[in-house]
Amino acid sequence: MIEVIVSFFVLSGASLMLLASIGIIRLPDLPTRMHASTKSGALGTSLIMIAVALAFLETVVTARALAIISFIILTSPVAAHVIGRAGYFVGVPLWDGTVKDALKDNYNPDTHFLSSGYETQGEPKKPAENPAPGSEEGPKGK
Repeated sequence: MIEVIVSFFVLSGASLMLLASIGIIRLPDLPTRMHASTKSGALGTSLIMIAVALAFLETVVTARALAIISFIILTSPVAAHVIGRAGYFVGVPLWDGTVKDALKDNYNPDTHFLSSGYETQGEPKKPAENPAPGSEEGPKGK
């Protein structure tokens, strides 16, 4: 009976990972591809690790499987967010069918400054101006 349950988890996990890979190939832009790979890939890997824990039924293997699942569930969305955000900042184009661009009004591509939209009245806060080493504008008094 345990073989049937293990087979179900392995096939379900492999199917979700296949779905993630198809999503990476078929979806039109970076954010949607990252969404497909993160959600389906993380869940597929987790299901396969559950199958491994059930197949061996040993404390050490189960502990490692749970640790791997925890690591993947915690790091996969963060990594996808960072990659997607970096892609946006370097100018990777969005799909033409994108309805909402939440960063468009708050991001200045010339200065790479991102405002939160919750700044006080008036102009958004500007980053501190620190001249590059060796430039003509040095600290005052030197």
